[in-house]
Amino acid sequence: MEGGKMIASVLKLSRADCKALELRDAYSVHKIVYSLFPKQDNETRDFLFADKGGDWDFRQILILSARKPEMPAFGEIVSKEIPESFLKWDYYGFEAIVNPTQRNGSTQKTMPIRGIENLCKWFIEKAPSFGFEVESKSLQVTRIGVKIFNRIKEGKTFKQTHGTATFIGKLNVIDRQVFIKSFKHGIGRAKGFGFGLLQIVPIQK
Repeated sequence: MEGGKMIASVLKLSRADCKALELRDAYSVHKIVYSLFPKQDNETRDFLFADKGGDWDFRQILILSARKPEMPAFGEIVSKEIPESFLKWDYYGFEAIVNPTQRNGSTQKTMPIRGIENLCKWFIEKAPSFGFEVESKSLQVTRIGVKIFNRIKEGKTFKQTHGTATFIGKLNVIDRQVFIKSFKHGIGRAKGFGFGLLQIVPIQK
């Protein structure tokens, strides 16, 4: 997603749509979103998404992409191009569903971050590498849990487990180019499974 325009989309699914699509877990959402972006030669994924859930009647999935998604077989999708000016503000309110992990120094294994205090500390310390600082007093961590699902790859079924936490707060841009890159490419790991989309709204300081 280097350079060029960015497109924001909302995929809205009714209860009947969810039933027809057999929407059960993170992997089924993954497959639905990927079906909207047929692979182009050897190009890598050029989109991010976040499952926002919903109510009794509808479920919404937010999508950020470098190209317009195809029309879905089920549900409705609304897309609009993001103006360049959107990424020129200094302050934003944000929300991000993240797979919070850190690498163990001795074993080099990727380990999940646990506990609200540790999660807040981790996110605040990581933020500058994403091009922004977090207003620590504004930071909230919600929907902490684990996503477990079976993934089929090359005809084999694999069980995958991803820790999940939703971070909400206010940020201050300190490196514009890195911030734009973080917005376009996402933050953290497991972006192909609905993590890492930086949902932002410009605000006055």
